[in-house]
Amino acid sequence: MSALRAGIDLDDTEGLIAADREGLLRAASMAGAQVRATATAVAEGALESLRSDQRPRSVIWVSGRGAAASAGAMLTAVLGGSAAEPIVVAAETPPWIGPLDVLVIAGDDPADPALVAAAATGVRRGSSVVIAAPHEGPLRDVTAGRAAVLAPRLWVPDDFGLCRYLAAGLATMQALDSRSAAAVDLMSLADQLDAEALRNSAGREVFTNAAKALADRMTGRSVVLTGDSAATLALARHGAAVLLRIAHKAVGAAGLADALVALRSDNSGDVDSVQALFHDEELDGPLPDRLRVLALTMAAERQVVVARVAGLGDVDVVGVEDVPDPISAPVDTGRPEQQLAMLAVRVEMAAVYLRLARG
Repeated sequence: MSALRAGIDLDDTEGLIAADREGLLRAASMAGAQVRATATAVAEGALESLRSDQRPRSVIWVSGRGAAASAGAMLTAVLGGSAAEPIVVAAETPPWIGPLDVLVIAGDDPADPALVAAAATGVRRGSSVVIAAPHEGPLRDVTAGRAAVLAPRLWVPDDFGLCRYLAAGLATMQALDSRSAAAVDLMSLADQLDAEALRNSAGREVFTNAAKALADRMTGRSVVLTGDSAATLALARHGAAVLLRIAHKAVGAAGLADALVALRSDNSGDVDSVQALFHDEELDGPLPDRLRVLALTMAAERQVVVARVAGLGDVDVVGVEDVPDPISAPVDTGRPEQQLAMLAVRVEMAAVYLRLARG
């Protein structure tokens, strides 16, 4: 049985649930529900004002921080090369915005001055504006009746809002061009995210639970989350932020190449797994702090990543298909944005387990 060094055992279901006084497990499991709510809003006509025979000049994703900014970076990475119009991620409206542009305002604070100013500018310049934020307060005042609204219908802490922002971005791109690379079935995506959350639920033990296994591998180690592409690097940065905010664990985020340089120049890596197994701290002293690298990867790049880390024992390749119990819970890897969303849920739930295991 695998456990953390102190606090609640990861296999102690009752203990973990009792420690979850803030409802973090429920919040981390609601990615599918958030995507489903967005799909419902789209089906009800929330984005009908965007549908036109004339394609926009650009799509501008304005977000200040947190999960919204991470989602913008991921969308640009997976869609930027194939979308009919360029996608621009910015902290404020660019000076050249005009009637031919689509402006997406993404965030969790309707009173954020940057978001409010961006929305007001977009409306004033005649741009098509999409609100992927709470439509209330100052944000509602400057856009009332002049914006398409994909406001959250379910309240979830913004730490766990990444998948909602991804869904809003995908829905917006599909509304602009149903034949685009973003033509994704949001209801199917929601089902996959529900399945990921179920595989990682508190009642499943570590050896059948990918999120708990991640939490166990991070315990007592210096950890770096890495990506070998723009999309997975954005995911790594999101994961590091969530681990800091939720689990209060400082984790690095870097490109895979940087992490490999650090591993190969780290003398503490000379301690192999056999030596560590028979190490006695009273006789041999404490083991050196060894760096563990979690390489987040998508199916299309997996072979390349595995080849690059061959021979390095402190690197774990993590993809959506890497589940401890693949026979009873087969995983459909699906499109890149689906893989990113599923991995985000897994890392977020791992952060929750790290937090709860401390008691």
